[in-house]
Amino acid sequence: MTAARKMEWAERDIPQPKPGELQIKLEYVGVCGSDLHFYQDGRLGNWVPDGPLVLGHEPGGEVSAVGEGVTGFKAGDKVAIEPGVPCGQCEYCKRGLYNLCDHMSFMAIPKERNGVFSEYCTHPANMCYKLPSNVGTLEGALIEPLSVGFHAIMQSGAKPGQTAAVLGCGCIGLVTIMVLKACGVSTIYAADVLDKRLDKAKEVGATKIIRSDKEDMVAFCKGLPEGGVDLVFETAGSKVTTLMTAKLIKKGGSVTLVGMAPTPELEYDIGSLMDKEARLNTVFRYRNLYPTAIAAVSGGLIPLKSIVSHEYAFKDLLEGVAYNVDNKQDVIKAVIKF
Repeated sequence: MTAARKMEWAERDIPQPKPGELQIKLEYVGVCGSDLHFYQDGRLGNWVPDGPLVLGHEPGGEVSAVGEGVTGFKAGDKVAIEPGVPCGQCEYCKRGLYNLCDHMSFMAIPKERNGVFSEYCTHPANMCYKLPSNVGTLEGALIEPLSVGFHAIMQSGAKPGQTAAVLGCGCIGLVTIMVLKACGVSTIYAADVLDKRLDKAKEVGATKIIRSDKEDMVAFCKGLPEGGVDLVFETAGSKVTTLMTAKLIKKGGSVTLVGMAPTPELEYDIGSLMDKEARLNTVFRYRNLYPTAIAAVSGGLIPLKSIVSHEYAFKDLLEGVAYNVDNKQDVIKAVIKF
């Protein structure tokens, strides 16, 4: 990407693995909302590229070379790649909160590292995870957004038998629904304004779907026996749905903000939150969850491949990304196949 709505092909040398690294031939890379923000606006929040930036940070592929000192991997291994590389030395890394690392190097982030819309990449072996024989590299690429869903559920304190509302049924909303169902949350209300996404939400585990531009979500939740749900997840990054969240929970409930809003300052209903002594949680990426997510997919708990609606060949990447931006009502989740 060289500017807003401008992507170009570039040929570069195949990167060679340094000590501690793997060289990986990419097979699938997911197209994330952040890639689309960069493409559409030329920036993502406060991240503004100062030169060409390779996008893509949801990779699955095959090990093609092993760097010096790496054990446990060999050429031909299928892997999922966790895109962020923490420093391992700062306070947050030492506390296990490495997603908050002061010196994080994350794929497709300016001044950190390039993304993986490319045929090959190199990556530290300790941030790569072998896939079981029944998990393919398409699912390996989707472990990244699935880990966001797992982190959201863990932040929320969800328990079996609870009720939940998920606002937004794009990729992150759908993985949140799937994890909630796998964790035993008994009733899940999914809201969106796009029928295709709502149909998919129903398919992957939502108990009831609500077209929120036609049905009053606040009135619906207040009409429930306990006046709300136990858990609310905002996954769209919308000002409207974020403001709504405190009105949907019952007393003692938990709101988790998962979607990243386009602006850092939002109006919020603190009064309703405090009246219910409810909790407000936030999510920034994920941590320590790739093995859990991979095991859940391998064990059949998460039908991860089912959320993919569009697949583009690598040669058609530029057209595929543009289609995603211009046809959001049609695309649930797109992947690039190499």
